[in-house]
Formats: sequence, C-alpha cells, structure tokens
Amino acid sequence: MPDSPSPRSDPAADRARLVARLGELLGPRGLLTEPADTAPYGEDWRRLYCGRPLAVARPADTAQVAAVVRACMAAGAGVVPQGGNTSMVGGAVPAADGSEVVLSLARLNRVRAVDAIDMTLTVEAGVTLKAAQQAAAEADCLLPLSVASEGTAQIGGILATNAGGNNTVRYGNARDLVLGLEVVLPDGAVWNGLRRLHKDNTGYCLRQLFVGAEGTLGVITAAVLKLAPRPRAVELAFCALPSCAAALALFRRLQARDPAALQAFEYMSGAGVELVLRHIPGAALPLAVPSGHYALVELATPRPGAALRAALENVLEGALADGLVTDAVIAGSVAQHAALWRLREAQAEAQKRAGANVKNDVSVPVSKVPELIARASAACAALLPGIRIVPFGHLGDGNIHFNLVQPEAMDPADFLARGDAIMDTVGAVVRALDGSFSAEHGVGRLKPHLMPAWRGGAELATMRRIKAALDPLGLMNPGKVLP
Repeated sequence: MPDSPSPRSDPAADRARLVARLGELLGPRGLLTEPADTAPYGEDWRRLYCGRPLAVARPADTAQVAAVVRACMAAGAGVVPQGGNTSMVGGAVPAADGSEVVLSLARLNRVRAVDAIDMTLTVEAGVTLKAAQQAAAEADCLLPLSVASEGTAQIGGILATNAGGNNTVRYGNARDLVLGLEVVLPDGAVWNGLRRLHKDNTGYCLRQLFVGAEGTLGVITAAVLKLAPRPRAVELAFCALPSCAAALALFRRLQARDPAALQAFEYMSGAGVELVLRHIPGAALPLAVPSGHYALVELATPRPGAALRAALENVLEGALADGLVTDAVIAGSVAQHAALWRLREAQAEAQKRAGANVKNDVSVPVSKVPELIARASAACAALLPGIRIVPFGHLGDGNIHFNLVQPEAMDPADFLARGDAIMDTVGAVVRALDGSFSAEHGVGRLKPHLMPAWRGGAELATMRRIKAALDPLGLMNPGKVLP
C-alpha cells in the first residue's frame, strides 16, 4: 500500500511532480493539463457542479490505468474515474480546488470478444453503450441495456452506477447483465475477473461489489456482459390514458397476456410531453387530442411468427373498451417507432430547456406508483404554487423520475435554492411508500447527505468498513456516495 505524503511537503510541488510523473507514464496523447482542455471534464451534464481537475489522465490500456492509480495514491491525490460524464448526480466531477486527477476511460474503447454461443460480450470500459449494442447486433444478438444517453454513456460508467434504463422490466438493471469484470483496485493491483461463466459459486461475488459503487472502490476497466437473442419482431404503441392508475392497469394486462414479450413500459405526464412538443424541434403528438397521461409500450420477441402486433392490438382494444385507454397509435414504420420513443427520451432535455429543474430519481413498489405521483404532486404544488410537475419513467419497475421545473415567472436561482426542500417533500412521500431516494442514477456528489437517514445504522456502517478496507486513504472518487 502506498505511503501517505509527508505532512511537511509542499502541496504545489507535490502536484507538479505528480503531473510530471503522469506525463512520463502516459505520453503526450495521454495527459491533458491546459485549462482549456481540462475544463469540459470538470462540469457535469446538468451543470450543477464545476470542478477544476489537476490534470486529465487518458490511459490507453489497463496497465496504464493501474500505473495512474498507483502514482496518484503515492502522491495522495484523489482519482475521479470518468466515462461519458452523463451522471445526473455529479458522480464524475472533481473538486474545485485542483487537487484531484480525472481518470478518463475514453481510450479503453475496444470490443475484446463477442461469443454468440456463450451469448457474451467482452468490452472495455470506454466503449459507448451504442457501440456495444452494435457489436452485439453484428453477432445477431441483443445487448438489452438501453438508456437515453447511450450514444455518449460508456460501459464503465454504466456499470459503476448500475444504470437501469428502459428495458429493466424485462432484463433487469446493469448488474443483472454482468458476468465478469476487470478492475484496477485502489492500490494499483489489477483484479482479472473476466469470466464468462453463468455459474461460479466460489466465495464472495466480487463483481457485484464494484457494480453500483460509483468508482469509490476501484476502476472498472472491462466487463463480460450477458447477451440475449435478437428480437425478430418489435411493436410499439403510444397510448393516451385518463389517469396513472389506468396506466398501471394497462401494464398488468400486458403482463398477464405475455410477460416474456413486454420489453418496456414507460409513463409520461401530459405536462412533460407538452414540454417536449414545445422545446424539442420536430417532436409531434401522434394523437388527435392531448391527454394528461401517456404510456409507451414496447413488445419484442425472438419467436418467429408470434403475431405480436395482433396481441398488442387485442390488449389495446380491450383497454379502450374498458376506458383504460382513450386513444392509441401503433408504430407503422422504423421512422415512426423512433419518433414515438423520442417523446420519451427527450423528456430530460426538454425540461432542461424549460428552465431550472429539480430531479428526483425515486422508486417505489410498482403497485404504489399512482399513489406516489398523486401524493407527491399535491405536496409539491402546496409547497410552491405554479411549480411544473413533470414525472416520467419506468412504471414497469417502479422507477419514476419525479422532476419539477421552476414556475415560469420565477428566477432560476431562487428555484434551485429551494431544491433541498423540494427533494425533501418528494422524499417524505417516497419513504412513506417504502421506496428509495435513488433508483438508477446513484448517489454521486448530490445525495450523500441523505445516506444516514435512509441507509444508516448497520447498512451504512458496513459500507464504510468496505470502503476503508479497499481504499484506506479515501482517494477513490472522493466525496461521492458516502457522507
């Protein structure tokens, strides 16, 4: 284990020596030090935090990642792993004092292997999710992870945050698709756990320790992911509904009809869709009359001749007759399929363009989603009249992004100053319904203060012991997850 730096050392000189050492290890392509070059790595997607990296290390392989980590540990400098930097909770932003090194995984971008018999994909951490999906498709397989930022988000970050996404209802979260990992530990040692085994019952399941740890226990450099058979038929419907309760009832009918075919079930509020129509060029409502509630339903199957469209039409016809659905359209082309998904995927961007917003990535039992939306909406409206309530997300797995946009006439800074009160208001409803304050975005830098109240006692104490055992100097992604 590297020694701590001497308390009598000159911090500025220590940092200069570290930067010089990183330059030796990585060469000119592998290290960014000029402020103009490092600035984009210091700001998160939501622009909640603006840090100042000491430098941005861009290793080209796992050996270089390990060398960077060892050098930083020896110098007592924090290491902030960063993938596509799409975190919603500031999970990959360095401190503002210029003391931390951003470790970009972007150059670890190789697909190492695809095995269509074992149904596995081995990729490095810097491969984007979109590129990983394409590699699977070329082998006539499906990588079922799907998130809105898949063109930018990288595999390492997706696993480090245990991303969920649109297909969780059928395939589970990211951790459910991981068979093996390669990880650089805080002392610079490399754990090669890139096993393609579907069964391996040999002690502690270490890979699950690093999935969801947000880079606080080590740096994921490669992974073996499970693949699924490629769908032979996909059908997508956009439905208008009278209530969120009707959306839940429609979901239950689809589950009862063919649970193996239900790939996504996404809820959107009328207010959220209206913001997309207003702020996203080219977005259009495919129905004649706007509604207060919408659902996007996707069915998929690898079974040839499964008559998927007829099954979807049958369920929707019954739902229309019973008043659960007021109108619906089924995608008739690839272009229409993409346009319908855009109404869902552009929710976050539309809210960002509409003004300052407070995001709540929460989950409750699936049966409690309508109650969550009703109670939290009433509570937020009472707290701040005029607040725009735009919940959306994965109703099928109980994860709702209960987002709030500033009242149109309110100053954005004044609204954000009330962010904690707004999150606490939503959180009180979530706690009452036995839910979680973070469903898929993680804890990051935004939410560690919530951990003692929500995960205190033996649970948080155990997390602290694991952190102390693996990272005794506390230099892996400092300030994230643990308070």
